[in-house]
Amino acid sequence: MQRKLFCLLLLLVCLAYHSEGTKADDGYKLWQRYEQVQDQAKLQVYRQAINELIVQGNSPTLTVAHQELQTALSGLLGQTVPSSQQVTKQNVLVAGTPASSALVKNLGLTDRLKAVGNEGYLLQTSTKNGKNYTVIAANTDIGVLYGSYHFLRLLQTQQDISNLSIASAPKIKHRVLNHWDNLDRTVERGYSGFSLWDWHRLPGYIDQRYIDYARANASVGINGTVLTNVNANALVLTEDYLKKVAALADAFRPYGIKVYLTARFSAPIEIGGLKTADPLDPQVQAWWKKKSDEIYSFVPDFGGFLVKANSEGQPGPQNYGRNHADGANMLADAVADKGGIVMWRAFVYSEDEPDDRAKQAYNEFKPLDGTFRDNVLVQVKNGAIDFQPREPFHPLFGAMPKTPLMMEFQLTQEYLGQGTTLAYLSPMYKETLEADTYAKGKGSTVAKVVDGSLDNHKLTGIAGVANIGNDRNWTGHQFAQSNWYTFGRLAWDHALSSEQVADEWIKMTFTNDNKFVAPVKDMMMNSHEAIVNYMTPLGLHHIMGWSHHYGPGPWIKDKHRADWTSVYYHKADEKGIGFDRTKSGSNAVAQYFPPVAKQFGNVKKVPEKYLLWFHHVPWDHKVNSGRTLWNELAYRYSGGVDDVRQMQKTWDNQEGMIDQERFQHVKQLLTVQEQEAKWWRDACLLYFQTFSKRPIPQDLEKPAHTLEYYMSLDPKFVPGI
Repeated sequence: MQRKLFCLLLLLVCLAYHSEGTKADDGYKLWQRYEQVQDQAKLQVYRQAINELIVQGNSPTLTVAHQELQTALSGLLGQTVPSSQQVTKQNVLVAGTPASSALVKNLGLTDRLKAVGNEGYLLQTSTKNGKNYTVIAANTDIGVLYGSYHFLRLLQTQQDISNLSIASAPKIKHRVLNHWDNLDRTVERGYSGFSLWDWHRLPGYIDQRYIDYARANASVGINGTVLTNVNANALVLTEDYLKKVAALADAFRPYGIKVYLTARFSAPIEIGGLKTADPLDPQVQAWWKKKSDEIYSFVPDFGGFLVKANSEGQPGPQNYGRNHADGANMLADAVADKGGIVMWRAFVYSEDEPDDRAKQAYNEFKPLDGTFRDNVLVQVKNGAIDFQPREPFHPLFGAMPKTPLMMEFQLTQEYLGQGTTLAYLSPMYKETLEADTYAKGKGSTVAKVVDGSLDNHKLTGIAGVANIGNDRNWTGHQFAQSNWYTFGRLAWDHALSSEQVADEWIKMTFTNDNKFVAPVKDMMMNSHEAIVNYMTPLGLHHIMGWSHHYGPGPWIKDKHRADWTSVYYHKADEKGIGFDRTKSGSNAVAQYFPPVAKQFGNVKKVPEKYLLWFHHVPWDHKVNSGRTLWNELAYRYSGGVDDVRQMQKTWDNQEGMIDQERFQHVKQLLTVQEQEAKWWRDACLLYFQTFSKRPIPQDLEKPAHTLEYYMSLDPKFVPGI
């Protein structure tokens, strides 16, 4: 009897767990879940509109497009859609190019296709000879694949497909993930497990994750991946590893993804047997040309090199008295005849202690404008320090009109709570992209610099430092998937709003039910500001823990480099707090164009979110709220904690709307985030209070421990170092 009761109870538990709306989901499928459309009216409309699937052409890319459409439609419609090469039904979904498909060629789309270029596509509703067609058309096979993913996104988000007339093309040419993955499978600043690339088992074993990684990237238009860390290991350029790289390139190629490698500048010495890596030495130039030709013999469509040089101890051309253009041009010449590019990072700062680290990239690169080869992109971080929770846009944007500048964003949350924090970063990316440089007057946005439209550059690029690892759900935190997704979507079209992208991701990842979508979208939209408030409000920056960057550390000082400490940046004293970058200080504001410099340099006009980035401000300075600076800091820190608690309440209200596995995953991490937010608030306020000598306002929650307690905390084995 007891055994029967136990079996019955187990059955009921299993049925409850796997019932609609609570089906187990570990997050592996990302936003490509393809579950049956739940709106019955929409489902019937979609079933009637798609009676047959025709993909004419058999290239590897068209083959995967066909497979993706078949798999997705079967899941979304809850029934198999017949696939054929000739029209036999009334309502047909057809995908192809004019070259691969007679149907597409005869539907009169040739003129419209001219406008979408090599990667763009059309989604078009057409009628011909009494048949109704939903057409995915492009000039190239990869355009068809991108268009297929767009069409599936319409179904996943339950959009109207009855009268389509959509033309889409990417605004930026090179849309690339930068993996900071090491050959031993550790990932620098990685918070979601080890590297995807199992170098030991390559080239013989192609993990299914490689294919699913490529599918996910193609679905949002990412077309390149840098496999290795910018702190490069020259071994990846040896024959043994190039065979492994070639295997990955073969797996990615049908999805339109090129592979790139990081080039260690001293490789000619380390693996080439030369005595120098001087970029003007003919032997060095010949070595890199021979090495590049070897790479192309393994990977015919190799994308090129990403280089970190003369930064944080990495070797570079300055070791030999040369400049960044000398180094970049040598590598650019080595890959130019094969169509390769060089992405040369502008994240540089001298080994000598500077007057202001924020000025160094501008000082080194601005004089070199116009001296780089045509196939060189200078890759610039969104801000001048280092991926801080909030930074004003980098002054190099707009300052090098003769040189294409490539944006570098960070998806992995090195300074944004790492793997335990819910942080939707689209608003942060958009804040930078929409910032006005005034390089050519009002409206000269950073986005126009990056997409080439401001200075008429054809070579354009955008990079995202990847947050992907071998965790089952790819990114560690379920919501970190949204940053991979939003990077791809904004790389394709930076005009998309953060709200629209969040709406898409939520519906594709969880559910279309607006009772879930609306509150979760609000939670996501507010998440970045909440983190800024409990970590670095009002323009504070670089006050995190030493080395691992986890948790607060505003007291960090007396290290071997001043600009690797916190006190260097916040400069708190009894008079006030903040880094003076005006004329009376480092004068970093002068690196911006006059209208921006005038605004940032005026304590009364600077946006309050950048106040302490540019000004050393007295503790009793009145801010926009009418409070003193000290009180405003206290309220911002406390408000950030309150925002996380509101996120917890919002999420708790969603229980039962999605599967328990992902619900509990996020719930537990929000609990961790609330604890970390309090840690940041209490530690920072207690530390800064030693300078302000002012009380925390009475109505605010008081710190749980002493400053000495927080300063004694020393987390061990923090991932991603």
